[in-house]
Amino acid sequence: MTLTADIFWSFRSPYSYLAMRRYRAMEARYDLTLNLRPVYPLAVRQPDFFEKNPPGWLRYTFTDVFRLSRYLDIPFGPPNPDPIVQDIATRTIAADQPYIYRITRMGQAAARQGKSLAFCDEVSQLIWGGAAGWHEGDHLAGAAERAGLDLAELDAIAIADAEALDAEIAANQEALEMAGHWGVPTLVFDGEPFFGQDRIDLAIWRMEQAGLKERG
Repeated sequence: MTLTADIFWSFRSPYSYLAMRRYRAMEARYDLTLNLRPVYPLAVRQPDFFEKNPPGWLRYTFTDVFRLSRYLDIPFGPPNPDPIVQDIATRTIAADQPYIYRITRMGQAAARQGKSLAFCDEVSQLIWGGAAGWHEGDHLAGAAERAGLDLAELDAIAIADAEALDAEIAANQEALEMAGHWGVPTLVFDGEPFFGQDRIDLAIWRMEQAGLKERG
């Protein structure tokens, strides 16, 4: 029997990016369907989050993700541009956000077609893989194509159906919180949350208890 789990995920989370190869490897190895459900990052949902954190929080986070990327041998670099327009010095979130709404809505549009895991993985490699200008040229079109999607169609849906997509994204966030967590990436299996890229093996262990098998 094919098992299913939800992954709650954000384009602005470096840990979400660093978890993606293992999520996709899980789905390829096991008789398992992973439904990636994108959410807006804290910078959108809770703009004062960064102002309330200790001064060293951001420095530690980047130290940690850089060493984790080296440990996992995954290309990593600060996003250029950042999916969230923010003054890092003051931590202030800009009112105008030209990137995050577009790509998150496209991620949810991809989820409607059952292809959000592939699409969000491909786009996050552009954002966090160390290259500049991920939003320019044909980079996003190529990412969509590799995920079996058409960027123009996704963009059209993201614009025409923005209100409905935002409602679906809000429902994703509510489902995450109902499962017992608030952060990303979080895998939820049978109502049980596994928060963070460092809980993937534990999630597999739990699913094996429920009958998870490798693909034949």
